Amino acid sequence: QVQLVESGGGLVQPGGSLRLSCAASGSISRINAMGWYRQAPGKQRELVATITLGGGTNYADSVKGRFTISRDNAKNTVYLQMNSLKPEDTAVYYCNADVVGWGFRYDHNYWGQGTQVTVSS
Repeated sequence: QVQLVESGGGLVQPGGSLRLSCAASGSISRINAMGWYRQAPGKQRELVATITLGGGTNYADSVKGRFTISRDNAKNTVYLQMNSLKPEDTAVYYCNADVVGWGFRYDHNYWGQGTQVTVSS
């Protein structure tokens, strides 16, 4: 069994910064892609950023130049540095990972429980 646990959410003023972390634990052989998604009230969950095992990144247009995704493979952890935050960034942020468990050949997709980010003055 694999668990993803997010941390780092909270309340921040517009223009401020937050850093989210997501640590994966359990029977893990390798983690392929990792990513962050978000869901605002009344809206569908949307992609924020993804990062491959090799470090290739992809961002939603709305966060390009403001957010940076990174990972520490030794710690099975993915980060999201969020700068110049705007009220429209307010959402629950979810971690996502494609995990290959020990003894398995293919990866399985997992979600974290989510962490609230609120941008408001």
